Amino acid sequence: MTIFTPPLSLRAALDRAARVLSPTSRSARVDAEVLVRHVSGATRAEIMADAERALSDDACLALTRLVERRRRGEPIAYLVGSREFWSLDLRVSPATLIPRPETELLVERALARLTLSAEDRVADLGTGSGAVALAIARERPRATVVATDQAEAALAVARANAQRLGIGNVEFLAGDWLAPLGGRRFTLIASNPPYVRADDPHLHDGDVRFEPRAALIGGMDGLDAIRRIIAGAHEHLVGEGWLLIEHGFDQASAVRALLADRGYRAICTYKDLAGRERVTEALAP
Repeated sequence: MTIFTPPLSLRAALDRAARVLSPTSRSARVDAEVLVRHVSGATRAEIMADAERALSDDACLALTRLVERRRRGEPIAYLVGSREFWSLDLRVSPATLIPRPETELLVERALARLTLSAEDRVADLGTGSGAVALAIARERPRATVVATDQAEAALAVARANAQRLGIGNVEFLAGDWLAPLGGRRFTLIASNPPYVRADDPHLHDGDVRFEPRAALIGGMDGLDAIRRIIAGAHEHLVGEGWLLIEHGFDQASAVRALLADRGYRAICTYKDLAGRERVTEALAP
Protein backbone atom coordinates (compact mmCIF):
# COMPACT_ATOMS: atom_id res chain seq x y z
CA MET A 1 0.00 0.00 0.00
CA THR A 2 1.25 3.47 -0.90
CA ILE A 3 1.03 5.82 2.09
CA PHE A 4 0.22 9.45 1.38
CA THR A 5 2.24 11.00 4.18
CA PRO A 6 2.01 14.71 5.01
CA PRO A 7 3.27 17.25 4.20
CA LEU A 8 1.83 16.70 0.71
CA SER A 9 0.62 19.26 -1.81
CA LEU A 10 -2.41 18.84 -4.07
CA ARG A 11 -0.08 18.52 -7.06
CA ALA A 12 2.12 15.91 -5.41
CA ALA A 13 -0.91 13.93 -4.21
CA LEU A 14 -2.43 13.97 -7.68
CA ASP A 15 0.78 12.85 -9.36
CA ARG A 16 1.46 10.09 -6.83
CA ALA A 17 -2.11 8.77 -6.93
CA ALA A 18 -2.02 8.66 -10.74
CA ARG A 19 1.24 6.67 -10.68
CA VAL A 20 -0.14 4.18 -8.16
CA LEU A 21 -3.34 3.65 -10.14
CA SER A 22 -1.84 3.51 -13.63
CA PRO A 23 -1.14 -0.27 -13.60
CA THR A 24 -4.75 -1.13 -12.80
CA SER A 25 -6.86 1.75 -14.18
CA ARG A 26 -7.21 2.97 -17.75
CA SER A 27 -8.33 6.34 -16.35
CA ALA A 28 -5.70 6.69 -13.64
CA ARG A 29 -5.21 10.46 -13.96
CA VAL A 30 -8.95 11.14 -13.90
CA ASP A 31 -9.44 8.75 -11.00
CA ALA A 32 -6.64 10.43 -9.07
CA GLU A 33 -8.12 13.88 -9.60
CA VAL A 34 -11.57 12.78 -8.47
CA LEU A 35 -10.16 11.24 -5.29
CA VAL A 36 -7.94 14.21 -4.47
CA ARG A 37 -10.83 16.59 -5.01
CA HIS A 38 -13.02 14.41 -2.82
CA VAL A 39 -10.68 14.28 0.17
CA SER A 40 -9.55 17.92 -0.12
CA GLY A 41 -12.83 19.60 -1.00
CA ALA A 42 -11.00 21.47 -3.77
CA THR A 43 -12.51 22.12 -7.17
CA ARG A 44 -10.65 21.42 -10.40
CA ALA A 45 -9.98 25.14 -10.80
CA GLU A 46 -8.62 25.36 -7.26
CA ILE A 47 -6.26 22.46 -7.86
CA MET A 48 -4.91 24.20 -10.95
CA ALA A 49 -4.64 27.63 -9.32
CA ASP A 50 -3.33 26.52 -5.92
CA ALA A 51 -1.53 23.27 -6.65
CA GLU A 52 0.95 23.71 -3.79
CA ARG A 53 -1.77 23.87 -1.15
CA ALA A 54 -1.12 21.24 1.49
CA LEU A 55 -3.47 18.38 2.19
CA SER A 56 -4.48 17.98 5.82
CA ASP A 57 -3.40 14.93 7.80
CA ASP A 58 -6.95 13.56 7.69
CA ALA A 59 -7.12 14.07 3.94
CA CYS A 60 -3.84 12.20 3.45
CA LEU A 61 -5.16 9.28 5.49
CA ALA A 62 -8.44 9.24 3.57
CA LEU A 63 -6.60 9.38 0.25
CA THR A 64 -4.40 6.44 1.26
CA ARG A 65 -7.47 4.32 1.94
CA LEU A 66 -9.38 5.37 -1.19
CA VAL A 67 -6.46 4.91 -3.58
CA GLU A 68 -5.89 1.42 -2.23
CA ARG A 69 -9.54 0.54 -2.71
CA ARG A 70 -9.49 1.93 -6.24
CA ARG A 71 -6.30 0.00 -6.95
CA ARG A 72 -8.26 -3.16 -6.05
CA GLY A 73 -10.88 -2.18 -8.61
CA GLU A 74 -13.71 -0.58 -6.60
CA PRO A 75 -15.66 1.90 -8.75
CA ILE A 76 -14.86 5.57 -8.27
CA ALA A 77 -18.58 6.32 -7.95
CA TYR A 78 -18.88 4.04 -4.93
CA LEU A 79 -15.70 5.44 -3.37
CA VAL A 80 -16.92 9.04 -3.50
CA GLY A 81 -20.62 8.14 -3.20
CA SER A 82 -21.90 10.01 -6.22
CA ARG A 83 -22.11 10.14 -10.02
CA GLU A 84 -23.35 12.87 -12.32
CA PHE A 85 -26.21 11.97 -14.63
CA TRP A 86 -28.17 14.41 -16.78
CA SER A 87 -26.46 17.25 -14.83
CA LEU A 88 -27.84 15.81 -11.59
CA ASP A 89 -25.42 14.98 -8.77
CA LEU A 90 -26.76 11.58 -7.75
CA ARG A 91 -25.76 9.67 -4.66
CA VAL A 92 -25.01 6.01 -5.38
CA SER A 93 -24.14 2.98 -3.27
CA PRO A 94 -23.31 -0.68 -3.84
CA ALA A 95 -27.09 -1.26 -3.68
CA THR A 96 -27.52 0.59 -7.01
CA LEU A 97 -26.08 0.45 -10.48
CA ILE A 98 -23.78 3.31 -11.37
CA PRO A 99 -25.64 5.55 -13.86
CA ARG A 100 -23.99 5.45 -17.27
CA PRO A 101 -23.86 8.04 -20.07
CA GLU A 102 -25.61 5.77 -22.57
CA THR A 103 -28.71 5.69 -20.36
CA GLU A 104 -29.16 9.41 -21.00
CA LEU A 105 -30.50 8.32 -24.41
CA LEU A 106 -33.44 6.71 -22.57
CA VAL A 107 -34.16 10.07 -20.93
CA GLU A 108 -33.81 11.89 -24.25
CA ARG A 109 -36.34 9.65 -25.94
CA ALA A 110 -38.76 9.89 -23.02
CA LEU A 111 -38.61 13.69 -23.10
CA ALA A 112 -39.23 13.64 -26.85
CA ARG A 113 -42.54 11.86 -26.13
CA LEU A 114 -43.58 14.14 -23.27
CA THR A 115 -44.56 17.80 -23.52
CA LEU A 116 -43.77 20.54 -21.05
CA SER A 117 -47.40 21.56 -20.74
CA ALA A 118 -49.07 18.18 -20.36
CA GLU A 119 -49.71 16.54 -17.00
CA ASP A 120 -48.35 13.21 -18.19
CA ARG A 121 -48.03 10.09 -16.06
CA VAL A 122 -44.70 8.31 -16.32
CA ALA A 123 -43.41 5.05 -14.81
CA ASP A 124 -39.73 4.15 -14.45
CA LEU A 125 -39.26 0.43 -13.80
CA GLY A 126 -36.20 -0.69 -11.85
CA THR A 127 -35.21 2.83 -10.89
CA GLY A 128 -32.05 2.04 -8.90
CA SER A 129 -30.54 5.36 -7.83
CA GLY A 130 -33.53 7.14 -9.40
CA ALA A 131 -31.46 8.48 -12.30
CA VAL A 132 -34.03 8.15 -15.10
CA ALA A 133 -37.07 9.03 -13.00
CA LEU A 134 -35.44 12.11 -11.48
CA ALA A 135 -34.08 13.36 -14.80
CA ILE A 136 -37.52 13.09 -16.41
CA ALA A 137 -39.23 14.65 -13.39
CA ARG A 138 -36.80 17.57 -13.37
CA GLU A 139 -37.34 18.27 -17.07
CA ARG A 140 -41.11 17.74 -16.97
CA PRO A 141 -42.22 19.27 -13.64
CA ARG A 142 -45.94 18.95 -14.48
CA ALA A 143 -45.63 15.22 -15.01
CA THR A 144 -46.25 12.66 -12.28
CA VAL A 145 -43.52 10.03 -12.18
CA VAL A 146 -43.77 6.65 -10.43
CA ALA A 147 -40.50 4.80 -9.89
CA THR A 148 -40.42 1.12 -8.91
CA ASP A 149 -37.68 -1.17 -7.65
CA GLN A 150 -37.74 -4.50 -5.84
CA ALA A 151 -34.66 -3.56 -3.77
CA GLU A 152 -35.54 -1.51 -0.70
CA ALA A 153 -31.93 -0.42 -0.33
CA ALA A 154 -31.95 1.03 -3.84
CA LEU A 155 -35.25 2.82 -3.19
CA ALA A 156 -33.77 4.38 -0.07
CA VAL A 157 -30.97 5.85 -2.20
CA ALA A 158 -33.45 7.06 -4.84
CA ARG A 159 -35.73 8.70 -2.26
CA ALA A 160 -32.76 10.44 -0.67
CA ASN A 161 -31.66 11.73 -4.08
CA ALA A 162 -35.12 13.12 -4.77
CA GLN A 163 -35.25 14.86 -1.41
CA ARG A 164 -31.74 16.30 -1.66
CA LEU A 165 -32.35 17.57 -5.21
CA GLY A 166 -35.74 19.03 -4.32
CA ILE A 167 -37.63 16.98 -6.91
CA GLY A 168 -41.09 16.36 -5.52
CA ASN A 169 -43.08 14.92 -8.43
CA VAL A 170 -41.77 11.36 -8.07
CA GLU A 171 -43.41 8.56 -6.10
CA PHE A 172 -41.28 5.56 -5.19
CA LEU A 173 -42.88 2.11 -4.88
CA ALA A 174 -41.33 -1.19 -3.82
CA GLY A 175 -42.00 -4.25 -5.93
CA ASP A 176 -41.06 -6.26 -8.99
CA TRP A 177 -41.26 -4.30 -12.24
CA LEU A 178 -44.95 -3.59 -13.03
CA ALA A 179 -46.45 -5.19 -9.93
CA PRO A 180 -46.51 -2.03 -7.75
CA LEU A 181 -48.43 -0.07 -10.39
CA GLY A 182 -51.74 -1.75 -9.55
CA GLY A 183 -54.44 -0.59 -11.93
CA ARG A 184 -52.76 2.66 -12.91
CA ARG A 185 -52.21 3.61 -16.55
CA PHE A 186 -49.42 5.79 -17.87
CA THR A 187 -48.57 8.00 -20.81
CA LEU A 188 -45.11 6.49 -20.91
CA ILE A 189 -43.26 3.61 -19.28
CA ALA A 190 -39.46 3.59 -19.36
CA SER A 191 -37.03 0.99 -18.10
CA ASN A 192 -33.33 0.24 -18.01
CA PRO A 193 -33.65 -3.38 -16.86
CA PRO A 194 -30.88 -5.95 -16.37
CA TYR A 195 -29.91 -7.18 -19.82
CA VAL A 196 -26.45 -8.72 -19.45
CA ARG A 197 -26.20 -12.42 -20.29
CA ALA A 198 -25.43 -14.65 -17.32
CA ASP A 199 -22.29 -15.99 -19.03
CA ASP A 200 -21.00 -12.63 -20.25
CA PRO A 201 -17.24 -12.52 -19.51
CA HIS A 202 -17.41 -8.76 -18.91
CA LEU A 203 -19.11 -9.49 -15.58
CA HIS A 204 -15.64 -10.28 -14.28
CA ASP A 205 -14.07 -7.02 -15.44
CA GLY A 206 -13.97 -3.44 -14.22
CA ASP A 207 -16.67 -1.72 -12.21
CA VAL A 208 -19.39 -4.30 -12.85
CA ARG A 209 -17.60 -6.75 -10.51
CA PHE A 210 -18.82 -4.57 -7.63
CA GLU A 211 -22.32 -3.74 -8.87
CA PRO A 212 -25.46 -5.64 -7.77
CA ARG A 213 -25.83 -8.76 -9.91
CA ALA A 214 -29.63 -8.61 -9.81
CA ALA A 215 -29.49 -5.23 -11.55
CA LEU A 216 -27.15 -6.50 -14.26
CA ILE A 217 -28.00 -10.07 -15.27
CA GLY A 218 -31.10 -10.72 -17.36
CA GLY A 219 -30.95 -14.51 -17.58
CA MET A 220 -29.08 -16.74 -20.02
CA ASP A 221 -29.87 -14.55 -23.03
CA GLY A 222 -30.16 -11.28 -21.10
CA LEU A 223 -33.82 -10.81 -22.06
CA ASP A 224 -35.73 -12.25 -19.09
CA ALA A 225 -36.71 -8.90 -17.54
CA ILE A 226 -37.35 -7.34 -20.93
CA ARG A 227 -39.78 -10.15 -21.81
CA ARG A 228 -41.71 -9.62 -18.57
CA ILE A 229 -41.92 -5.87 -19.08
CA ILE A 230 -43.09 -6.16 -22.68
CA ALA A 231 -45.63 -8.84 -21.76
CA GLY A 232 -47.29 -6.74 -19.08
CA ALA A 233 -46.67 -3.09 -19.93
CA HIS A 234 -49.64 -2.74 -22.31
CA GLU A 235 -52.00 -3.23 -19.35
CA HIS A 236 -50.57 -0.07 -17.79
CA LEU A 237 -50.38 2.16 -20.87
CA VAL A 238 -53.04 4.53 -22.16
CA GLY A 239 -54.22 4.03 -25.73
CA GLU A 240 -51.40 6.02 -27.31
CA GLY A 241 -48.88 5.32 -24.56
CA TRP A 242 -45.22 4.64 -25.19
CA LEU A 243 -42.95 1.89 -23.89
CA LEU A 244 -39.21 2.67 -23.91
CA ILE A 245 -36.58 0.05 -23.09
CA GLU A 246 -32.81 0.25 -22.86
CA HIS A 247 -31.07 -2.95 -23.95
CA GLY A 248 -27.73 -4.39 -24.97
CA PHE A 249 -26.11 -3.19 -28.19
CA ASP A 250 -26.72 -6.59 -29.84
CA GLN A 251 -30.28 -7.14 -28.57
CA ALA A 252 -32.22 -4.60 -30.62
CA SER A 253 -33.59 -7.03 -33.21
CA ALA A 254 -34.71 -9.44 -30.48
CA VAL A 255 -36.44 -6.65 -28.57
CA ARG A 256 -38.18 -5.42 -31.71
CA ALA A 257 -39.41 -8.95 -32.38
CA LEU A 258 -40.74 -9.30 -28.83
CA LEU A 259 -42.62 -6.02 -29.19
CA ALA A 260 -44.05 -6.97 -32.56
CA ASP A 261 -45.22 -10.34 -31.24
CA ARG A 262 -47.22 -8.51 -28.56
CA GLY A 263 -48.82 -6.17 -31.07
CA TYR A 264 -46.89 -2.99 -30.27
CA ARG A 265 -46.80 -0.38 -33.01
CA ALA A 266 -44.40 2.25 -34.38
CA ILE A 267 -41.42 0.24 -33.15
CA CYS A 268 -38.15 2.13 -33.50
CA THR A 269 -34.60 1.70 -32.18
CA TYR A 270 -32.17 4.55 -31.46
CA LYS A 271 -28.39 4.54 -31.28
CA ASP A 272 -26.29 5.90 -28.44
CA LEU A 273 -23.33 8.26 -28.90
CA ALA A 274 -21.07 5.29 -29.63
CA GLY A 275 -23.31 4.35 -32.57
CA ARG A 276 -24.74 1.28 -30.86
CA GLU A 277 -28.42 0.37 -30.87
CA ARG A 278 -29.37 1.09 -27.28
CA VAL A 279 -33.02 2.13 -26.81
CA THR A 280 -36.14 0.78 -28.48
CA GLU A 281 -39.54 2.45 -28.19
CA ALA A 282 -43.01 1.41 -29.26
CA LEU A 283 -46.64 2.47 -29.04
CA ALA A 284 -49.09 0.44 -26.99
CA PRO A 285 -50.96 -2.31 -28.88
